[in-house]
Amino acid sequence: MLQPVRASDSKTTRISWEKTMASTIGFIGLGNMGGPMAINLVKAGHRVLGFDLSETALAVLEEAGGERAAGIDALAAAADMIVTMLPAGKHVRQIYMGEGGILENAKPGTLLIDSSTIDVDSARAVSEAAADKGMKMVDAPVSGGVAGAAAGSLTFMVGGPDEAFAAARPFLDIMGKTIVHAGGPGTGQAAKICNNMILGISMIGVSEAFVLAEKLGLDAQKLFDISSTASGQCWSLTSYCPVPGPLPSSPANRDYQPGFAAAMMLKDLKLAQEAANSSGAATPLGAEAAALYALFCNTGGEQQDFSGIVKFLRGTS
Repeated sequence: MLQPVRASDSKTTRISWEKTMASTIGFIGLGNMGGPMAINLVKAGHRVLGFDLSETALAVLEEAGGERAAGIDALAAAADMIVTMLPAGKHVRQIYMGEGGILENAKPGTLLIDSSTIDVDSARAVSEAAADKGMKMVDAPVSGGVAGAAAGSLTFMVGGPDEAFAAARPFLDIMGKTIVHAGGPGTGQAAKICNNMILGISMIGVSEAFVLAEKLGLDAQKLFDISSTASGQCWSLTSYCPVPGPLPSSPANRDYQPGFAAAMMLKDLKLAQEAANSSGAATPLGAEAAALYALFCNTGGEQQDFSGIVKFLRGTS
């Protein structure tokens, strides 16, 4: 069984925490997730050099006490550790392995943490290239959304060698609450896409149940009260209820403004299907979930929260 590990778990970890306090950290990708993560590293006392194509994102980091890097090459040369949070596998390959990229400019022994959500093959290819350059690397995608990034309460699913995980753990503890070492290179990405396939499927199931309840004259609150304590209980119901009312904190009560946009859910479901096809795994519900989210996104739901698929199923999106 995978066990979460925190910085307080051992004397060794506390010592490694102390050794990280003077680190210079490069952070590439300062968007909705990466920006708050980088700022938490600044708050912990690290020097953070940021790079992003957005002037606004760089300004926010500077206001928090971080610095802007002149370029990826300068960032890589100066950093003891580099974190990346990028849109897709092609971007990760280019930033790490491309001309003028991280692996060309970083010092041997540099610790690399990629927190993007990407395909497993890209994660493993970059990890292998990093190892060839004498660098330690983990793939460490996250769960917890923008709120978790800001609060430093993310869950990190980490793939990589034991030595690389041990080196990364103190930094991950600054940005997250639960740190799980999933296994070797690429297993962090595997865990992320499998988890989000479960999430996408379960949200559709919960949404279909509420739509059916409406048609049958069953009040949404009554269904929630029953199913949240019965065999239908799941995270999509009790922590992220897709209809307004039962759970005040859910996006359904904010007109489906995203914590996690439908477009991002579709991206993860597509990654899961690519992995299923390449590995020969049968995932019929995952395939159907990807198809439904594609339809939802194509009919205007792309920037809504993924729980807004209930509107699509109701025919009101």
